[in-house]
Amino acid sequence: MQDEEHTAIEGGEATNIQDIVPPVPPKPVDKPAGTAPNDILADDDDYQETDVFAWANNLFEYKEDLVMDLFWINKNNVVYRTKVDATLDKQLQPLFIDNALGYVLDGAEEGMVVRDFEDGQGEEGVLYRVRWKKIEKLREVMHWVRTQESEIELFAEEEHDLKRIKGALLRASHPKMKQPFYIIKALSGGQMLKGEGTWMVNGKTFKEFEAAALKIPAEAHMLILDQDLYVFNESKLDRLFSYDAKKNSIAAKKAEEIENHYKLSFAEGVTLQSAIAENKSVINKLQNVEIGELTQEQLSDHAEELGVDLMTDDNGAFIIMNPKDMAKFVNLLNDDYMESNLTGKRYEVQRKKVLKPPSDETLLAGT
Repeated sequence: MQDEEHTAIEGGEATNIQDIVPPVPPKPVDKPAGTAPNDILADDDDYQETDVFAWANNLFEYKEDLVMDLFWINKNNVVYRTKVDATLDKQLQPLFIDNALGYVLDGAEEGMVVRDFEDGQGEEGVLYRVRWKKIEKLREVMHWVRTQESEIELFAEEEHDLKRIKGALLRASHPKMKQPFYIIKALSGGQMLKGEGTWMVNGKTFKEFEAAALKIPAEAHMLILDQDLYVFNESKLDRLFSYDAKKNSIAAKKAEEIENHYKLSFAEGVTLQSAIAENKSVINKLQNVEIGELTQEQLSDHAEELGVDLMTDDNGAFIIMNPKDMAKFVNLLNDDYMESNLTGKRYEVQRKKVLKPPSDETLLAGT
């Protein structure tokens, strides 16, 4: 018997189980109507990888004449335009551009190489990148900045609350540059100053700090060139856009193995990668799933025995209509459905721990 945490399935369907597909967050009232359309992905077929080292070398030609626009990103992924006082203009390049530029130039001198997350993880001397369109929350942000800027509200503290801001995005452009580049930084609550207990000093006198303030971190976090996101700090990527690059790269490789071992039939507009993307429960399970241990027939028979609602076509391929069907298939792969010999109830196992046989020392201790 395994030590298990589970929820019951009655009549072949889970009656009290947490839906595996992440719920769609409610649309914030302070966000312009609409969501990022699929046409933002339309130029994927024209993708060409960028050269971050060439970007760093060529930037010096335009650096002093860049046009810079700053946007805030809040906890609901709402984007705001920002009005910056002229006294802060001279700080934008040192805080946003110079550290990213220095990271790349110093790395070039030390032999740093660029790789996609799918090609590895956590190696020294490697700058990792990922297509930003693979990251749902970042894709939404870029949609508003690139195509709906006129609908983005201007940030006002009395209406939008600085404490809810979680990130900053700087767009830098120049007439001679083919397209702008973007610098992204994650912000934490510890970098915000606001409310009771926040004091300021003027000369020898301390007094209440009546406004709100934030401190921009100095280190480089992320850079967007064309369709590539260069990640200088992976933890900031996860914090700001809820994207664990390591887990997603492993899930992508597992998806390739699934395609090689099993027959799946997808509804129109659905692919294996799209059914997995942003589905955290499935991505987490795929980290340790062993692909190929169970045959197509075994999975199909097991699903039928337990009444798992996952249809097959005339060729025996599992029909995947949506991410929820993908979750059911991964549950079958991970042996997460069971029927109790004691009660006859059917369960979906949420977590399981295989019990090891007792050791000789344990047996002796019990005598």
